[in-house]
Amino acid sequence: MSTEETTMGEPAHRDEEELHLFIERMAMAFADVGFPRMAARVLFTVMSADDPLTAGEIAERLGVSAAAVSGAVRHLTQFAMLVREPVKGSRRDRYRMPDNPWYEVTITKTTFYRNFIDIAGRGVRALDGRNTPAGERVTEMRDFFVFVQEELESLGDRWRARRAATGHGGPAGG
Repeated sequence: MSTEETTMGEPAHRDEEELHLFIERMAMAFADVGFPRMAARVLFTVMSADDPLTAGEIAERLGVSAAAVSGAVRHLTQFAMLVREPVKGSRRDRYRMPDNPWYEVTITKTTFYRNFIDIAGRGVRALDGRNTPAGERVTEMRDFFVFVQEELESLGDRWRARRAATGHGGPAGG
C-alpha cells in the first residue's frame, strides 16, 4: 500500500475525522426532517467515496452490520439516490451516486405533487370549492401544490442552464 493512500484506498489528504463528522452531521440533519438516519449515513458515505462501494465496504466504514446497510441501500435505490451495479464475476453489487441526484430527486420526481393536486382537486369539489372555510383551505392547498410544481419545472430549467454554464458533469437529469 502506498503511503499516499489510506487502508480504504482513498487519498491520504482526506481528514478522516472531519469526514466522519460531515457524514454524521448530514445524517442528523436529514433525520431531523424525516429521512431515515441509516439511509442518510449510507448516502453520505457513498457520496464521500471516490469509487463505488460494496455493502460490506459501506458497513465497514460506518461500523455497522451488513443488514443495516442492506435496508438503507434498498431505500436509497428506490428513490434513485443510489445506483446499484453488479460486480463482474461476483454476486456482490457496488453502490454509487447517480449523476446529479439532487436534481433528480427534487425536480424530476414531481409525481407526488401531481398526486397531491389530483386528490386536493377532488376535495375541493367535495367541499364545494371556495364557498366554505374548509373548501377555501383545501383550494389553497391545491393551488399551492400547483404553484410548487410549476416553480420546480422552472427551477429545473434554471439549474440545467447554471450547471452547463459552470461546466459540471454531463447533462442534468440524464
